[in-house]
Amino acid sequence: MKILGIETSCDDTAMAILEIKNEKLKVLANVVSSQVKIHKKFGGVVPFLAAREHTKNISRVFKLTLKKTGISDIDLISVTRGPGLGPSLLTGITFAKTIAWLHKKPILGVNHLEGHIYSNWLPPVTGIFNSKFLISKKEFPILNLIVSGGHTELVLMKDHGKYQIIGETLDDAAGEAFDKVARLLELGYPGGPAIAKIAGKGDPQSFNLPRPMLHSKNFNFSYSGLKTAVLYLLRDLKKQNVQINKKIKADIAASFQEAAIEVLIQKTKRAVEKYKTKHLFLSGGVSANKLLREKIEKEARGLGINFSCPPMEYTTDNAAMIAVAGYFSARGGNYKNKQTKTGFNPVKMDANLGF
Repeated sequence: MKILGIETSCDDTAMAILEIKNEKLKVLANVVSSQVKIHKKFGGVVPFLAAREHTKNISRVFKLTLKKTGISDIDLISVTRGPGLGPSLLTGITFAKTIAWLHKKPILGVNHLEGHIYSNWLPPVTGIFNSKFLISKKEFPILNLIVSGGHTELVLMKDHGKYQIIGETLDDAAGEAFDKVARLLELGYPGGPAIAKIAGKGDPQSFNLPRPMLHSKNFNFSYSGLKTAVLYLLRDLKKQNVQINKKIKADIAASFQEAAIEVLIQKTKRAVEKYKTKHLFLSGGVSANKLLREKIEKEARGLGINFSCPPMEYTTDNAAMIAVAGYFSARGGNYKNKQTKTGFNPVKMDANLGF
């Protein structure tokens, strides 16, 4: 089975083709057209610019994806239908529907966050069948920590397609806080990599920043207060005539990163203990953070459970994860090979789509 994945939920125009054979998975092509350079000067994603660039790039990305694989036929089209930026999502969905209609192929919509979860099933090397595990052999329940620019959630995966949100951010997502703190420190965009880079040169114990909701009895998160604490810290340092040099910035970045990650680790640890999960998955753009990966893997080993995080190229938005999520959705009977009267199965965009 060959699946075309299409992802346009934010500012990356991405397509991928996967092959599923004998319960193993191979990425035939994974193409991402980034818009970082365009949005960098604004310090964040500008929705109408993102949609415009998707429209400009999507045909080129499609042609390049086909060229990389050399194949002439696919069995299924899987496209992100939400959550995300409405105009961006609509570009991808419209293109997917057009391809489905022209070539009479089945199509289904995929939850972007579900895609991040399934990035843990992707092999580390393009063009080689995944030998890490058979895709049907994971033991449930699986606890998923999704950490990105728009979402911070603890999701209990009871089976393929069966999810329970047990914790989520009540305000800013962790990745959003990284971006905003990076902006306060004038480190540039995207903020996650910028914070991580300079934090490596700083002392995480330099400043005592808050750990919001660290001791709350639930599994929810809050990052607005931590971000604001950095704002006030910078204001107070300037009042004291402290020069905000590279050393001070590194110490603030390290202290912020330590606080942000500690909350993620402790909440996840308590969730594992309560729900007695055998597997812990980490995913989303912030999962690329080296310190987070190291600390959460160490906790998983201490708890005696299996830990998985996606290869680095699949931490940020990509279409390979949408394709593999589409495979499991299709396997669960969520699409039909028979074409509808309009030539494709209904896929509705939902910018606020949840589990």
